[in-house]
Amino acid sequence: MVEERVERRLAAILCADVAGYSRLMGADEEGTLAVLKSDRRELIDPLIAQHRGRIFKTTGDGILIEFASVVDAVRCAVVVQQGMTDRNANRPETERILFRIGINLGDVIHDEGDIFGDGVNVAARLQTLAEPGAICVSASVREQVGEKLPISFADMGQHGVKNIARPVRVYRVKKRGEPRVDPPDEAITAPLPLPDRPSIAVLPFANMSGDPEQDYFVDGMVEDIITGLSRIKWLFVIARNSSFAYKGKFPDVRQVGRELGVRYVLEGSVRKAAGRVRITGQLVEAVSGRHIWAERYDRPLDDIFALQDEITLSVVGAIEPSLRRAEIERVRRKRPEHLDAYDLVLRATPLVDTSMPEGASKALPLLERALTLEPDYAAAHGHAALCHEIIFVRGGGRGENRQGAIRHARAALVHGRDDATALAEAGFVISIVEHDRAAAREAFEAAIALSPSLAFAYIMGAIAFGWTGEEERAMEWGERALRLSPFDPWNYGAWSGVFAGNFRQARYADAAHAARKAIQCNPGFSYLHMFLTAALAKLGQIDEAKAAAALVLELQPGFSISKMCSALDPAPTFAEPLTEALQAAGLPE
Repeated sequence: MVEERVERRLAAILCADVAGYSRLMGADEEGTLAVLKSDRRELIDPLIAQHRGRIFKTTGDGILIEFASVVDAVRCAVVVQQGMTDRNANRPETERILFRIGINLGDVIHDEGDIFGDGVNVAARLQTLAEPGAICVSASVREQVGEKLPISFADMGQHGVKNIARPVRVYRVKKRGEPRVDPPDEAITAPLPLPDRPSIAVLPFANMSGDPEQDYFVDGMVEDIITGLSRIKWLFVIARNSSFAYKGKFPDVRQVGRELGVRYVLEGSVRKAAGRVRITGQLVEAVSGRHIWAERYDRPLDDIFALQDEITLSVVGAIEPSLRRAEIERVRRKRPEHLDAYDLVLRATPLVDTSMPEGASKALPLLERALTLEPDYAAAHGHAALCHEIIFVRGGGRGENRQGAIRHARAALVHGRDDATALAEAGFVISIVEHDRAAAREAFEAAIALSPSLAFAYIMGAIAFGWTGEEERAMEWGERALRLSPFDPWNYGAWSGVFAGNFRQARYADAAHAARKAIQCNPGFSYLHMFLTAALAKLGQIDEAKAAAALVLELQPGFSISKMCSALDPAPTFAEPLTEALQAAGLPE
């Protein structure tokens, strides 16, 4: 008689099944099985192996896995659910696969290739308590995990388990975006006052890779983001040592806002697998919990330091305009009598962004009030210079506006040595109005040296270089700006640079495409329709060119080719083909 080999030991057990499996199979049996096999093959099984799990049993919709480490079990479950969320995002709602997962740490019996015991029974019961897409764990799992993972738990109370004498306390793993802890007692934790300018804390990103050695990459990237944001003159950024005090603690963003005295919090996570890395980030308004911005980056993990630099530039470049828009909305809600110089500049910003004389004329009084309060305010000088440039070039060519543009641009250079945005505005106006190309280039280079991720600096340069005959540089800077800040309100300027480069090189179809993209960003800006007019004329599409020309005159009734050239003094290599095309479309000379 052969003795049976029975082994009893402590193990972490994970049970999972597909919620609504019968409904999915009834609707499309072959399709559901194919999708499940794909999910297992491409996501779930590789993650189980990566986290040192051992599959003991599978059914049509379920799976039973043993892990030597409870931390590995929970980390694997979290990453699986996040991966399924990503995969389900591309599926119709009726075809989404949602797993329910239960995890327990307890005694199991190994017998002839199978496992049994209370440890398995409790895990199976926890699985039934989990909602679709959720993870439930026992108290023993909650205690062992502690704060070793960037997750938190919600207490679901005690629940009975068949054939187990005592009820089991159950915890649910909170999903991304849920408050991680309850807000502290306001009477105990008095919030720090907010500074007089926008403020942000960048929390340590969560390392979801299952590899502690990746912490150096994650932390290094966050440190670079903090440094990049610190270069934005108008932004108050909490120092690294203060924000990294939250590493491993995972507080609610509202708590962070109170404790550090900031209006915004940036948080995120990093997950590395199979030679690729996925980085997610979200910007949250601390007081309300409202999401301002969120993005996900998927990249191959070839050069880890180059990747770190790329993600840092992308995140900082995208956050700056998102923060600015959020601040503009906040200031709009303030009563006029409570506006300070900063608020007045923010109120003027959307009017300046129109790039048309009507908006600029409304913005100037706000900026003049700001400069009365703070005569050395570089941001106000930069905006005022832009307003005078807009009115001079597209509103009549009056000498007083030309002088005003130059005066404020030079003041922005003097008072804005550490303000990249003001330097970029000054460089643009000095190039377009004063025609001092060397000084303009120095201003652009200084702005980018201060803030390499400031898309606005590249946009201003792209427009200026387009008019001064440096079309290749204009296209390069325009494309760089679009990559740094895909949704920037000034991206019509970036597309203008792309237009200039393509138009000069006789790629007229590409030039027309760039002009149309610019118009989508700012349909009320007359010069963008002028660019489209020129490209269509060069393509021989005269009827379409004349229709675009009619929009130029509708938006800017006093437009003429000679006035434009007189104000802007474009390089002959750009002016001559542009003039020829505009004349062919019937625009007044």
